[in-house]
Amino acid sequence: MVKLGMIQTVSYQNNQKGISRVSQILRELGRQETDIICLPEQWLKENRISDFDSEFSEFKEIARDFSMTIIPGAFYENKKKNTSIIAPVIGPEGEFIGRQEKIHPFDYERNTVKPGKEAKIFNTACKFGVVICYDMVFPQVANTLTKKGAQVLLSPSRIVRRGIESWQMYVQVRALENRIPILAANVENRRFGGNSLLVDLVENNKVVNTKLTKLKKEDSISKEFKLEKYQKNRKIRFSDAKKFR
Repeated sequence: MVKLGMIQTVSYQNNQKGISRVSQILRELGRQETDIICLPEQWLKENRISDFDSEFSEFKEIARDFSMTIIPGAFYENKKKNTSIIAPVIGPEGEFIGRQEKIHPFDYERNTVKPGKEAKIFNTACKFGVVICYDMVFPQVANTLTKKGAQVLLSPSRIVRRGIESWQMYVQVRALENRIPILAANVENRRFGGNSLLVDLVENNKVVNTKLTKLKKEDSISKEFKLEKYQKNRKIRFSDAKKFR
């Protein structure tokens, strides 16, 4: 069993206040023995990060104290050239163990953001992949991560209110077509629509459906998963695919 969680953030006055508040929630989830936690994309007041180690030093301490993996969100990496949007991953020993670059910059981001070129697998309490916001639209990202061995997908997102319905459809379809649970964390404020989404899968007489849990306002969730139960369905689903042109 592995316990997975996510946090839905709201607007905070500045980075320090935001990180302080979220640190309280992380400790609560740590006391619940949550193994991996995901936060939204660009939930801070200032989302251009020049030094991830100093910005998230408190998160690193919490990860170490609770032997927990934390995806603190996805942010602009502050460089003069080739700026990327990256989701850093803090491992259970309290150090950064890697980063996932956003593969598909969205709209205005294309003017400044260098696209990532690799869908990476991380392995702590389980094998997982990180799908950053707009990457969820493109089936190949989730499918590649799953075929590389991901047992769950975690998605730092920042979805405006008018896009929530479509976004939730994308997340559910990616879970269904890959037979994999997904935790997609969003920001909630006047512009962004919240509704962070945990998608589990349930089977009834060979028909697999989604079981959804949504968050409202500032909130968090932690849920146990027996990830082995999805493997059989995933194997069948992928073996049924036919080559064609």
